[in-house]
Amino acid sequence: MLADQRNAYLAHVTVERGLSANTVGAYRRDLGRYCLFLESRGVSTIVDAKKADVAAFAEAVGTGEDGHAALSPASASRTIVSVRGFHRFALMEQWVLSDVSAEVKPRAIPKRLPKAISTDQVAAILEAAATGDGPAPLRDAALLEIIYATGSRISEAVGLDIDDVELAAGQEAVLLRGKGRKERVVPLGSYAARSIEAYLIRARPALAAKGKGTPAVFLNTRGARLSRQSAWSILKSAAELASVDNVSPHTLRHSFATHLLTGGADVRVVQELLGHASVATTQLYTLVTQDTLREVYAASHPRAR
Repeated sequence: MLADQRNAYLAHVTVERGLSANTVGAYRRDLGRYCLFLESRGVSTIVDAKKADVAAFAEAVGTGEDGHAALSPASASRTIVSVRGFHRFALMEQWVLSDVSAEVKPRAIPKRLPKAISTDQVAAILEAAATGDGPAPLRDAALLEIIYATGSRISEAVGLDIDDVELAAGQEAVLLRGKGRKERVVPLGSYAARSIEAYLIRARPALAAKGKGTPAVFLNTRGARLSRQSAWSILKSAAELASVDNVSPHTLRHSFATHLLTGGADVRVVQELLGHASVATTQLYTLVTQDTLREVYAASHPRAR
């Protein structure tokens, strides 16, 4: 019975809410663990689940007391969000009269400052990406220039199509599609515009000749759209060549935001450029720039030392 109810909920989030395959897969794993937990407590249907069951599960996923690996605070929080969605669905379907999960809150997740690298390190990575002959270095340089110039996620950059790029003088910009397919237009700086133009003219035609006419901007050696994994490998390889450590798929995006704020950009402008739904998310980056403020204060204030 629990399995059937879980499957009904997964069908709902897939068809009616249009969640991605990755998100639905995470829900399936989370709820599979939850259903096993309920069954171990003699609960065979969500109708019989109590608030104490949900609370006990929330504790168990963080400690591993249910016989599975203990989850990090972020993963445990996501798991409880999945469980609460399942219970809200049960209420919506009128399987139950109340939502017993409503008062069980996800674990608080410690705020982690986004990791940013210096402008010199960014320049070194971009220069390293352009090293070599053939179409690949031109593509790699253009890809990383776009990510840093626009603060795009890697998935947004590889999702670009030819029609999403505007290179007319004074109008250089790209159309990015973020989470929930929300669109935003982000201007391109001169470095990125020149790099993408060089790639489109001198390298992409050779790559496209091996494919089947995809409209994607960034192509792999078979002429198909470049994958997120390949784009991440390009960044990782360029960072290693430039001797820059601690680089992640979001490093250039974080650096874009941090460098803008350090340069005096308004946090709400940066919010729009990043495609954040809430300014609170963007404000995490303002914590990074506090180091700069302290340095200026220490160097400038007569009683700072």
